[in-house]
Amino acid sequence: MINPLQTSAVASVLGLIGVMIWRVREGRSAVTARKIIIPPLGMATGFCMFFSPQFRVPLLWAAIAFLIGAVLLAWPLLATSRLERDGDAIMMRRSSAFFGVVIALAAIRYFARDYFDSILTIQQTAGLFFILAFGMILRWRLKMLSQYRILTAQRAPAQS
Repeated sequence: MINPLQTSAVASVLGLIGVMIWRVREGRSAVTARKIIIPPLGMATGFCMFFSPQFRVPLLWAAIAFLIGAVLLAWPLLATSRLERDGDAIMMRRSSAFFGVVIALAAIRYFARDYFDSILTIQQTAGLFFILAFGMILRWRLKMLSQYRILTAQRAPAQS
């Protein structure tokens, strides 16, 4: 018989590995407005999970989860990444701590999940952590979009 908690743990680790691989690949190419906007839009389709009653949580809990993600957990991502002009291209520059921050955030969410699973259903916990992650990603991407627009408004430095 498949244990839902073990399945969830394996899915979390695979998701973390997938995100890290994607981040490495994404960092090798120029940033565009489309590359900034598409991930949160794609992630927003996950809100369809709330059509199923098993995933629903009180609106106040959802708002708190979103704010924790957007205010507290987005801060390390904002602090360890920035956009820079590289000739005609705009590139993502991450500090060496970026992947450590991503792993630490994943660990916090994973270990907090044990507590929440004891008071909520697995589906409700998944829903709350999805909302938390969405808040984190949305704030990070909005900041990136703001930086991108500032950099694209500036003229590229003259080539010698």
